[in-house]
Amino acid sequence: MHIYGSAEGVCSGEDSRKWVNSQPMKLISCSFLAVCTLVLTSALNSASDPNPETRLLRFPTTNGETIVFSYAGQLYTVPTTGGTARRLTDGPGYSIFPRFSADGRQLAFTAQYDGNTEVYVMPATGGTPKRLTYSATLSRDDLADRMGPNNVVMTWKNTVAEVVYRSRWRSFNPFIGELFAVGMDGDIPQQIPVPRGGFVSFSPDDTKIAYNRVFREFRTWKNYRGGMADDIWIFDLKSGVLENITQNDAQDIFPMWAPNGKIYFVSERTGRGNLFSYDLATKRTTQLTQFNEFDVKFPSLGRGGIVFEQAGQIWRLDLASEKAAPVKISILEDFASARDAQLNASRFVQNVDLGPDGKRVTVTARGDIFTVPAKEGPTRNLTQTSNLHERSAAWSPDGKWIAYLSDASGEFEVYIRTQDGAQ
Repeated sequence: MHIYGSAEGVCSGEDSRKWVNSQPMKLISCSFLAVCTLVLTSALNSASDPNPETRLLRFPTTNGETIVFSYAGQLYTVPTTGGTARRLTDGPGYSIFPRFSADGRQLAFTAQYDGNTEVYVMPATGGTPKRLTYSATLSRDDLADRMGPNNVVMTWKNTVAEVVYRSRWRSFNPFIGELFAVGMDGDIPQQIPVPRGGFVSFSPDDTKIAYNRVFREFRTWKNYRGGMADDIWIFDLKSGVLENITQNDAQDIFPMWAPNGKIYFVSERTGRGNLFSYDLATKRTTQLTQFNEFDVKFPSLGRGGIVFEQAGQIWRLDLASEKAAPVKISILEDFASARDAQLNASRFVQNVDLGPDGKRVTVTARGDIFTVPAKEGPTRNLTQTSNLHERSAAWSPDGKWIAYLSDASGEFEVYIRTQDGAQ
């Protein structure tokens, strides 16, 4: 079977296969907890702005002078004032979670140059990456998976040139990863002396850590208040004393230990994830950002500021004023991977549904809905929308209609059309 469709990317989600009272409905609003991220490059071709702002920028880090972030799976660098970004990596897989060294001269990151997802380091201005880790392959090791990728770079130590990363190569439980430190010679990693851990930050003298004991930042649940909700813990590496500094039933994640005596973090206690600070001297917690529509995601502390992603943009919070502002960033390239093309969509089938009479099957592939004959007959592309994402098609009980999800309105909603594509 060969099905041809547009070259638009798609992402997976839950199927919607129920008909209400066995009757077709033209449009039904639906809400989803999972948010699918698509790289939409057509928005970059604005004729009104020669340097249009690029969105969907992820995993930023800063050394005070520049910001490095991931876009379309590769790393880019740009001044902290914004502007046109310059690409740093061009690997066969993705490059994510860059982190500057304490002196700002080196850049550690997670990448897939050699197949596995491993830790690499290169000069902050760009250069040949050096591989630091060698680990076993995991069955669930993907950026889109709710468990997240393996060997995620978390931070650097402050007093020695060692990269700290989170790995689950010794655990069958995807939520229970361990923290390891590896030096620049790629020697045998040494485990940080805690039984498990997620995001972590070291005190300026490296004698203590502020960390999450659970790693669930790639989960899409919002306002979670269950037993896996994280807190920020301080662990004294010399005395072994452990202290919970948040003690809140909401998610408190991404601790960042600053030289100014504060620990910055993201909390969902306000409904949306916002930046907070915890003063180590006064033990006072202060909310710093007031976002109410989209969360603060994957922040990183650097000299003089914190950078983070929010609604697809990179923001920077100045530590002195504790005020945040977006950084306008443009990426100007040929975007060859996003050019229109004809592809064999049968290699990208997501779900199928057999018609009531068994003669035809609905197939979802690359964001379009097809019906395919069981034996002989034409293959029909019912949607033919290269700029939309349709999925999760299902037959009506009488076999006359096809129900499916589409983001034509900007949100995923339920649509129906006749099975022959006439309307």
